[in-house]
This record gives sequence, structure tokens and C-alpha cells, in this order.
Amino acid sequence: MAARYYISLPDPAKARGAGEFAFRSQGAESLAQELQDALRSSALFERWRAKQDDPDGVDPSLGATDPSATVNGQQDDLHIDLIAVTSLPGAVFKHRLRLLAGSAWELRDVSAA
Repeated sequence: MAARYYISLPDPAKARGAGEFAFRSQGAESLAQELQDALRSSALFERWRAKQDDPDGVDPSLGATDPSATVNGQQDDLHIDLIAVTSLPGAVFKHRLRLLAGSAWELRDVSAA
């Protein structure tokens, strides 16, 4: 069952500075595309996993993907709102978002899609 996640990036610059795997894009649409790619593909997970002390010990379920995931982004004053629709488990979704934005994001709401 797919869920719709309403995410806010109150300070996009902090999200882009969140570490080695952080967002690189500037605009809302580009940030949405990066998150969508991270949900549809295991590339971000694999880069992160390779940096772990014991890559083979990482829970493989964190590498799940959703090829039909969609993310839309919108600039609203100085912050960016993202709406992601995915069937990935919440823990996997949040893990990918933490890799991309660190703690510089807020989960505003979750609903069935």
C-alpha cells in the first residue's frame, strides 16, 4: 500500500550541507528529482552501504526500491515542500531522506495514497 509523505525543507541550504550523501540540487523540482531517484533506485543506498565498516552486515531490506515512486517539489517562500508517494516502508523512506537531508527536514503529514 502506497503512502503520501508531506515533507518540508525549512532551510534547503542545511539539507544540501548534510553530509557526504546530501542533496546537491538547488531548486524544488531538482530536489524532488533527487529524492525520487533515491526511492526508485538502490544507487544511493549502495554508495552509503559501501562506506560502512561492515557492508555485508547492513540490513538488505534498507536497499528496497519502488520504481513507481513519485516526488513533487514546490518552493514556498524560503522553504521547499516535497510530496512523495511510495510503497516503500516508512523506515526505508526515512533512511533515504536522512542520507539526503540529514536532520534538516520535517515530516508534516502522512496519508494513504
